[in-house]
Amino acid sequence: MSVIDAFHHRVPAEDEFGYSQAIRSGDLIHVSGQLALDPAGEFVHADDFAAQLERTYANADKVLDHYGATRNQVVSQTLYVVDLRHNAEAAAAGNRAYFGEHRPVSTVVGVTELTFPGQVVEIAFVVDRRLPA
Repeated sequence: MSVIDAFHHRVPAEDEFGYSQAIRSGDLIHVSGQLALDPAGEFVHADDFAAQLERTYANADKVLDHYGATRNQVVSQTLYVVDLRHNAEAAAAGNRAYFGEHRPVSTVVGVTELTFPGQVVEIAFVVDRRLPA
């Protein structure tokens, strides 16, 4: 049996729901939906899209750092956004700020709700460590 190279933020939800934040499969890293959790695993910034997006990308950076990867190696992302019509411009601005000149493929999905009351964004990624950092 092989060992799974999984990453955990060590937040209660990982055990409660039974998932990993990320799993490496060869050179690919599949990252679960990241959201605005603080280091203690508490959801923060309810109903504040910009603040949640910033915290979500910061949590994604922790995953990337664990695997020695960078934002430039993200090949795909899926954003789940509550009230997409209202938050689309802020999502685009946050995406450009996070990735700079790098342009991963992106899918943005408007949803009616997410896990926590006041949660308005969640982002899943696929990373390819073969790409230049």
